[in-house]
Amino acid sequence: ISHFHIRMFLSLVSRGAGGWSPQVTDRHPWLQLDLRDRIEVTAVATQGRYGSSDWVSGYLLLFSDTGRAWKQYRQEDGVGRFVGNVNADGVVHHKLSHSIRGRFLRFVPLDWNPSGWVGLRVEVYGCAYKSDVADFDGRSSLLYRFNQKSMSTVKDVISLRFKSRQAEGVLLHGEGQRGNYITLELHRARLALYLNLGDGRVAVTLSSLLDDQHWHSVLIERFNKQVNLTVDTHTQHFRTKGEGDSLEVDYELSFGGIPLPGKPGTFLRKNFHGCMENLYYNGINIIDLAKRRKPQIYSGNVTFSCSEPQLVSTTFLSSSSSFLSLPATLSASGGFAVRFQFRTWNPDGLLLSTRLALEPQRLELQISNSRLRLTHHMSAQQKEEVSTGHRVNDGLWHSASLSSRGLQVTMTLDNEPSSTMELGDHMEAGDSLYFGGCPSLNVSGCENPTLAFQGCMRLFSINSQPMDLNLVHQGRLGDYKELQFDTCGIHDRCLPNFCEHGGQCSQSWSCFYCDCSGTGYTGATCHNSIYEASCEAYRLTGSSSGYFSIDPDGSGPLAPTLVYCNMTENKVWTVVTHNSTDPVRVQGSTLQKPYIMKFNYSASPEQLLALVSGSEQCQQEVMYSCRKSRLFNTRDGSPLSWWVDQGGERRTYWGGFLPGVQQCSCSLEENCMDMNYFCNCDADTDSWSNDTGVLSYKEHLPVSEIVIGDTNRTGSEALYRIGPLRCYGDKSVWNAASFYQESSYLHFPTLQAELSADISFYFKTSAPSGVFLENVGLKDFIRVELSSPFAVTFSFDVGNGPVVLAIKSHVPLNDRQWHYVRAERSVKEASLQVDQLPLRFLEAPSEGHLRLRLNSQLFVGGTAARQRGFLGCIRTLTVNGVTFSLEERAKMTPGVSAGCPGHCSGSSSLCHNSGRCIEKNSGYVCDCSQSAYGGPSCKEGVSVSFNRESSVTYTFQEPFSVMQNRSFQASSVYRGNSRAGENMAFIFMTTQSPAMLLTVSTFSQQYIAVILARNGRDTSRIIKVGFNPLNSRFNPVWLCVFFTPPYTEFISIKSLTLGKVTVDTMDEEVMQAGSKGFIGCLSSVQFNHMAPLKAALLNRASSLVSVRGHLVESNCGALADSTIFHSQSETVGRGRGPLRNASQSNYAVIGGVVSAVVFISLCVVAVMTRFLYQHRQARRDASIKEKEHRTNLETAYRREAAYRAEPAYRTEFHLHDSHSSTLNDNREYYI
Repeated sequence: ISHFHIRMFLSLVSRGAGGWSPQVTDRHPWLQLDLRDRIEVTAVATQGRYGSSDWVSGYLLLFSDTGRAWKQYRQEDGVGRFVGNVNADGVVHHKLSHSIRGRFLRFVPLDWNPSGWVGLRVEVYGCAYKSDVADFDGRSSLLYRFNQKSMSTVKDVISLRFKSRQAEGVLLHGEGQRGNYITLELHRARLALYLNLGDGRVAVTLSSLLDDQHWHSVLIERFNKQVNLTVDTHTQHFRTKGEGDSLEVDYELSFGGIPLPGKPGTFLRKNFHGCMENLYYNGINIIDLAKRRKPQIYSGNVTFSCSEPQLVSTTFLSSSSSFLSLPATLSASGGFAVRFQFRTWNPDGLLLSTRLALEPQRLELQISNSRLRLTHHMSAQQKEEVSTGHRVNDGLWHSASLSSRGLQVTMTLDNEPSSTMELGDHMEAGDSLYFGGCPSLNVSGCENPTLAFQGCMRLFSINSQPMDLNLVHQGRLGDYKELQFDTCGIHDRCLPNFCEHGGQCSQSWSCFYCDCSGTGYTGATCHNSIYEASCEAYRLTGSSSGYFSIDPDGSGPLAPTLVYCNMTENKVWTVVTHNSTDPVRVQGSTLQKPYIMKFNYSASPEQLLALVSGSEQCQQEVMYSCRKSRLFNTRDGSPLSWWVDQGGERRTYWGGFLPGVQQCSCSLEENCMDMNYFCNCDADTDSWSNDTGVLSYKEHLPVSEIVIGDTNRTGSEALYRIGPLRCYGDKSVWNAASFYQESSYLHFPTLQAELSADISFYFKTSAPSGVFLENVGLKDFIRVELSSPFAVTFSFDVGNGPVVLAIKSHVPLNDRQWHYVRAERSVKEASLQVDQLPLRFLEAPSEGHLRLRLNSQLFVGGTAARQRGFLGCIRTLTVNGVTFSLEERAKMTPGVSAGCPGHCSGSSSLCHNSGRCIEKNSGYVCDCSQSAYGGPSCKEGVSVSFNRESSVTYTFQEPFSVMQNRSFQASSVYRGNSRAGENMAFIFMTTQSPAMLLTVSTFSQQYIAVILARNGRDTSRIIKVGFNPLNSRFNPVWLCVFFTPPYTEFISIKSLTLGKVTVDTMDEEVMQAGSKGFIGCLSSVQFNHMAPLKAALLNRASSLVSVRGHLVESNCGALADSTIFHSQSETVGRGRGPLRNASQSNYAVIGGVVSAVVFISLCVVAVMTRFLYQHRQARRDASIKEKEHRTNLETAYRREAAYRAEPAYRTEFHLHDSHSSTLNDNREYYI
């Protein structure tokens, strides 16, 4: 093929220099090239106009076969904009990622030199293009007949190019008498391949919008059962069903339709209407054979040149300002008739508006909620509507017509039944018809009801007269704004599907959306798992033992799996079961015909591998009993039974962690019944022997198969049971590295983050700045860094220019404490999170580059230039669900050491009861400011003795929910920051009943009252603590109070009072208890994240604190700590002394004992209830609410951990309400 090269050095509009420049008055200039024949264009280049200040800085490239119907060229990422010049003389080359085949090219300037004008010189590079073409008129087909009765193939290669005028039609069909067949057809403008090799049909659908009257290429490659289907640049791989691997086709293949047997020209399904070229079947040029009239080809009604229809489209570009105005021509019969076709992705938009002769009446035809709706506006308040259709925004062409006759207006959509509207008078259209939208000025009463139309229209006809849009474009007919003529710019943004993990893609004209329902993932592209990575992570959220879905690889490709989390021991065990957990008896097996059992686990092999790899240790018990059944041959030591590991390898050890030792547990423990053998079963006795062991070499686990081969002798049998896989620990949590030289770094393979990436880690440092990680390409890059002591920055460039997201903290981040960072980038948006500071996010441009192209190594803790390196510690670095082994890489890197020193870096809690561990140069201190406890480790309760008249009131400076700023992800994505629950905890001791313990009041005169009562009637928002007299004890109480939607009023808390209250706006029973106050001891009072009792004692002079009556700080909290851990048989007499103004007699113990496990479980149930409710609302609302509750639960868990051994009263209350509830609408809850 000869090389082709055209250089355009034009002066179409003379302005004294070489090159093209349009008139200044040209509204939408473009430069069109006629290449005289179809050319395969591979590259273009541009310059500005010679010797001037005129150049184009950005342009679109369109191509066409006819010069009428144009298609926009899009680069690999779907980007239509080409970067142009920055001066008049420089040459900017663009090599096309996929070539253009066409005769005409059009350059459409978008931007130009603001100090000059449009100026352009172009070069086009390519080759001459020749092809064999066939035209199918919708009633024709090509039949290729085989030389033999049946053709059986194990390999097929079929290729063709086509352009279609319709959304339906068969391209290829062949079938055999044994049920084999292959069919390639257009269905709803998508290409569908149906393939059956005799054992079941496989249907694959690919691409879309294939009825655009432009050429598309198809390639089908099949070898045995493996099939590749490629349409243009998109490929799908699949396998056929069953055992068959050959395709048997009888007699012939048909192209363009499926003819009835014996009746050529009649078809079973709608046949193809359009053109095909370069049609090859297994190397045979079908069209060439037809053109040469070879006998094996039947070509009924097929011609060999492609006819070009005059179906010219117009694109409405803007959803707010696009419109097309056409004059309403007169109808000879009266009334009017309008017909046109449209296609769009948007569910709303105005199609047609016209003023009627009887003002102020008008008609509007619009898309509303994906249906076609006709509205007759009779006045400002009176209108009549009719609707038809369903999902008319599916991207396909739809025909719409509107006509009036007499007193009726008729609306018709496609081939559906017409909808009719009765009118009160004869009606004629006004002077103009407005298509797609209305002008910005209110002309003739035309108003956009919601949005203007954004999509394509064609084939306009008014009163049976076709409208020539070329006249509109030339300014000789009607008017328009924001239109693109001669092309339909619709673009499928769901191809390819960027929704991950099975998310469903939907789209509008300008963007796509992902529905993540039922996937187990969330986020703009369903990238982030909603499940924790391990049972250890669930424990940190306050969960108790139970079944949980875990996602060991986070946002990686593996789906979540259901496991049992056993949290009753010091270690948290992850348990994965299989299909055979009961004991199994085996008899009659030999080495030649052994007994084989394969184990199917509740997780896939890939999920098991991820779980085992991420765990610190795993084990699996093998219970094996035998009678006259050996494990090893006593003569040569060869195995008679064995098990198979996760990799499919045979293993012959039956216990312990030494895989190279062919022994059982008794040999390792030196307690075999016969020391001459390594296993008890090898003694081959008539009595039952036991070789049970625990496999703990985790690289071999789990057991995938067991083989038993010596149970065929008389009296010989074996009994086995393989236990579940059990793992504990999370290796990723404390995988850390310390950087102590600015020029040092760790390097890893290139980040795999073309379309999406999430990066998370913890850091602590005393340095003011430093780069956490960086990866660069030729132009693209991604970087996360500490840019100042108060700011973390996430920056990247995918080809659209640098993007920078920064979060600034009000406290220093270089305080030698651990801080959490999570940066995420997808094709939809980018986000940055630091600790619990408000989330920063930025939406990606709808028209821009998508792929992050990197080629260097990933640098952690520094950069390739060895500048701005990080000094400090980084741990738990995870990218797309994969945790990087910082410690392993640090062991071999100068300037970096494995692990991270410091007392606060361990996983054990040094500071209790929500205290914060703060590193010091020579140790640590506990910050107890957010805890109700004090002391060096935040374990000493702050206690006060009350008498009847005593009270402490803590007044919040502003509404509590606002003051706490709980909505740490304050962005437009996550809406709603009202709190749906309050957590209260305190320890008390008293003999009084009834008594007022705690009251919370709001600015809206609502309240929560916790009172002590033996019993009472059923009222609300009064939480009663009922009791029966027992021996004297101190009683800790945890209250987890949740407000269930639609309850939204209790969000502005005014004050909290401990002890006596005299407010008269409460109900009678509360006022009675409040007047009697509280006599006894209160200790360690916690309300959400506040410690009001502690704040009152430390800040008595504050205006926020009000103390009434005799109030004495006491050490009764220490008494509580001692008595709570005593057994119930002990008395409290040894510790009664510190309590003042309280009875020295026997005390009452409050309520029944509710365990900590019940409390945590109930709180989890509450969280899930809220999650399910909000799941019905916006997905992002649900995400932020769930994270808020997990934070609350973690706080509750930490409190619970401090009293793990004590009996406590813990419960949870749900308060339901509506906007019409009153203060007297009360309920009681008992502990």
